Amino acid sequence: MTIQGKKIVLGITGGIAAYKTPELVRQLTAAGAEVSVVMSRSAHRFVTATSLQAVSGRAVRDDLWDSSAEAAMGHIELARSADCILIAPATAHSCAKLAQGEADDLLSTLCLAAPCPIAIAPAMNQQMWQHPAVQRNIEQLRSDGVLIWGPDSGDLACGDVGPGRMAEPTELVAEIEALFGPQRLKGARVLITAGPTREPLDPVRFISNQSSGKQGFALAEAALGAGAEVTLVSGPVEIATPRGATRIDVTTAREMHDSVMATVGDHDIFIGVAAVADFRPDAVRAEKIKKASGHHAMSLELVENPDIIAAVAARPDRPLAIGFAAETEHILEHAREKLARKGLDLIVVNDVSDRRIGFDSDDNEVTLVTVDVEHTVPLASKRVVSRAIIERIADLYEQTTSPRSRQGRSARKL
Repeated sequence: MTIQGKKIVLGITGGIAAYKTPELVRQLTAAGAEVSVVMSRSAHRFVTATSLQAVSGRAVRDDLWDSSAEAAMGHIELARSADCILIAPATAHSCAKLAQGEADDLLSTLCLAAPCPIAIAPAMNQQMWQHPAVQRNIEQLRSDGVLIWGPDSGDLACGDVGPGRMAEPTELVAEIEALFGPQRLKGARVLITAGPTREPLDPVRFISNQSSGKQGFALAEAALGAGAEVTLVSGPVEIATPRGATRIDVTTAREMHDSVMATVGDHDIFIGVAAVADFRPDAVRAEKIKKASGHHAMSLELVENPDIIAAVAARPDRPLAIGFAAETEHILEHAREKLARKGLDLIVVNDVSDRRIGFDSDDNEVTLVTVDVEHTVPLASKRVVSRAIIERIADLYEQTTSPRSRQGRSARKL
């Protein structure tokens, strides 16, 4: 197991999602981790130290001024020995403290004294999560290298529906396992497209689609976690750049095509996730189009945009080429046709007519299709789905970089 013997400090702060933490501790210990629990003062209002001690097998710490523990500077020793600190749930208050570097209790002091990776699993009301102050703190934490796991969207304890629900224990365990897992793409250079494109009609209007960019950015994070060097070519989305990725912002399909073709030669793997507009207006009006009195219809002449994925796959120095297909009917049939027509190594297809996994959803369910294999990744968060996709891409990459595969490619070039 990837976390066998790993020392995990679980910090619990005062949110209702703390009720999930005994199960989280149970799953971590079942996977072989050694879990030390540190609670904030408010956390005691939602879960008991007794239950956490029972499932972890270790005394729960909650006091920076514990004379017996601190006789030997116990908080420093705990920080030094940890392989990872996970704060779950991480409330708006705890995020603010960590972002500002405050150290007024045991947990916040540990975070400043620890050289190990720190991750947080935010959990709060959806309006709180979306508040500009909270988002500023999250961006500060992300830029400081703190891993942000979640939050998920759905029903919240307050009765609201939206983003703010703490990631489930199974998902958090998977995140920790991925953190310590083998870096199968170490040294590989990965180019990913993400988000929509916008095709202008006039200075104020454009044709676009509902792509949020979430899946592409999640794949970038998963590829970084697997050790890859990642370049992300993104259409217009409001998502922070994953730490360590190089980002190129574009707007139109032709801009995305030009950016990809200018950089793809330096990459080993190309993953085309972006929802690129197939067509664009033949002409862009210099002035805003006015509605004429008595006219109830308008015609647009559209021309085809360049096919970015097909262009990459057709290169003589082509990288491993992976495409995405968002379909609404005959899902696998259309995916296989696109795989063959564009000459791809792998295509990832999903049914965007399913409201659970549509463009703006935090979840997805996909089928990975190659010439001879179909593999379904069941409904899960886009982060979990992305790790499964990267695992399959790593399989293909290892096959194509084996000595036999290199010889085969050289023979085909001759």
